[in-house]
Formats: sequence, structure tokens, C-alpha cells
Amino acid sequence: MYFQHHLFFCLNERSNGENCCAQHGAQSLFDFAKRRVKELGLAGAGQVRVNKAGCLDRCDEGPVLVIYPAGVWYTVIDTNDIEEIIQTHLIQGQIVDRLQLA
Repeated sequence: MYFQHHLFFCLNERSNGENCCAQHGAQSLFDFAKRRVKELGLAGAGQVRVNKAGCLDRCDEGPVLVIYPAGVWYTVIDTNDIEEIIQTHLIQGQIVDRLQLA
């Protein structure tokens, strides 16, 4: 695998006013995750990649992100949630149960 963990953040914005991740601060959470992964030296080949994604079709549970190749879905509220995912899932290899989506 080229990346050990590949994070996709839904940054979809719906022009019709329907619920979407963009309405719930997804961009700032993405920016924080990207910055923290770099600060911690986790970014790059063989490690972690943080990417923007269009609609992940879980609008009512957003903001959402999914980590591949494990296929683990998370819903996040703030940067504390992102930090917990970075420390627990990316570094320690454990799923953050309280943030995981079924």
C-alpha cells in the first residue's frame, strides 16, 4: 500500500440548503487534521494522507470522514475529536468507538 492510512473528509456543500458536512465546519476540521498530521511527522508515502472528498452520502451524520484501507467511518464535532482520532487510530492503531459510525 502506498499509504498506511488514507483519510477522506466529506467537504460537500449543497446549494439547495439541505444538510451537508460543509454546514457543520468540515473544512476547518479537515484543515486541522492535515496540519496536525504534518506537524506530527505522519504525512507522506507509507504513512498518512489526508484528502478532501465530495459527498460521502452520510449527510445527516456529518461532518464525516472515512479512513481506508480499514474502512472505518467517523463523525466528528471539533478538533478534540480529530486529535483523538489521530492519537488513537492513526498512532496507536485502535478504533475510537465513541466517534465510529456503523
